[in-house]
Amino acid sequence: MFFYSVNSFYVGGADRQVLKKATITSDQMYKIEENGHSVLGMSRYLMMENAGHGAADFIASKFKKLKNRQVVAVCGTGNNGGDGFVTSRHLAGYGAKITVILLGSPSDLRSEEARLNWGIIEKMDSIEIIFGRELSDEVKKRIKKADIILDGIFGTGIKGKIREPHASAIDAINDSRAYVLAIDVPSGFDPNTGKTHGDKCIKADATITFHRLKVGLANGQKYTGPVRVEWIGIPPEAEKGIV
Repeated sequence: MFFYSVNSFYVGGADRQVLKKATITSDQMYKIEENGHSVLGMSRYLMMENAGHGAADFIASKFKKLKNRQVVAVCGTGNNGGDGFVTSRHLAGYGAKITVILLGSPSDLRSEEARLNWGIIEKMDSIEIIFGRELSDEVKKRIKKADIILDGIFGTGIKGKIREPHASAIDAINDSRAYVLAIDVPSGFDPNTGKTHGDKCIKADATITFHRLKVGLANGQKYTGPVRVEWIGIPPEAEKGIV
């Protein structure tokens, strides 16, 4: 697939009309996903797999040689983290040196699909795993040395003040020299308003969001970088009565 740049957005060559379609809120996206899963049988496992595969494809197209590059995925305990697990698994196939940092314990993972994908990468010798509820010096060192960072800390459902260890992780990522890809939205960014949650927000080099452009992403280039909309297989019928 070829990609075209329209202003600050990447648009898949299969559909250059994507930016002309309606933007959606995070609540609308949740309802679309629910319809896809519960009504149409497009399971959330498949959505997560397609999202992570799409993010990995984006990185692979950006960096032609990934072998031995240091890739660090910084992941939360929600489905955004699960997307990061899947992305990491796919990038391991390119020979990249992958470290997955889970900001919490595996027992904190909040969905079946995130737990399933964590279970897969746990068994992979090609992926280094670090987890904990504090940002250790070792974790900060991994982030500092990274060539590429996957931001999978928070997705579209973030609310309230950003606490530790997430706040320190965001600071460490922003202080790094790595190329930062935000998965779905930059962590700390409100996809509905285009504003940040306090003074903590990832400043990404690019953002890959899923299914449709979220309202706030249209005006948040300071934090998002160029935005790519990735289709993840949700049938258009799932939007009925929502968009």
